[in-house]
Amino acid sequence: MLGTTTNAGLHDFVVEAVLPRLAVRGARAVDLGAGTGELAARLRGLGCDVLAVDLNRKGYGADVQFVEQDLNQSNFAESLGLKKFDLVTAIEVLEHVESPIGFLRSIGQLLKPKGVAVLTTPNVDSTPARVKFLLRGTIRMMDAESEPTHISPIFWDLLQRQYLPRSGMRLMEHYLFPACGFQLTRARYGWAMRGLSLFLGGECLTGDNHVLVLERRGTGE
Repeated sequence: MLGTTTNAGLHDFVVEAVLPRLAVRGARAVDLGAGTGELAARLRGLGCDVLAVDLNRKGYGADVQFVEQDLNQSNFAESLGLKKFDLVTAIEVLEHVESPIGFLRSIGQLLKPKGVAVLTTPNVDSTPARVKFLLRGTIRMMDAESEPTHISPIFWDLLQRQYLPRSGMRLMEHYLFPACGFQLTRARYGWAMRGLSLFLGGECLTGDNHVLVLERRGTGE
């Protein structure tokens, strides 16, 4: 069994609750930021023809075709194949790239006309994230105590109003993981965070991760 560095259960949620409706047998899929190859292997298990992509092979162990590619390059979609894929996955990748809008635009370029993309990224709008910023002035899961390659926080309002329209993408479905809790918050504080959420404005107050299903604008309109 290949390991993963994402939050426990996030891959399971994506594979069991989201992908079965989208990963049609025989679909051409590309997993961006493949890491160990755990998701690429599971996509193949769903019947997809899969290409795994990451900066290098370090830690990669899946028996799935692999390509080395710097996802910060503005033309990486051309290298992988324009309009070639039915499904693009990028699990906990968006927060690592230098240009989230450019990355989203490249995903759109990879997709066939009716293709879809499944992405996840840390929820920096949650109640614990708001409390941390209020008390310390730092962003939860993006600060000095977090993964050092987390460089691009994705705020929900900006994603909807700016990032998606500018990149030519459209939100089809949105989930929060875990749906009604905080996996990364100490259990003794969880109840307080859930209670505080009742008094705060805005969306996405619970959940540590966003799970996004996207398509190119115009595809479903």
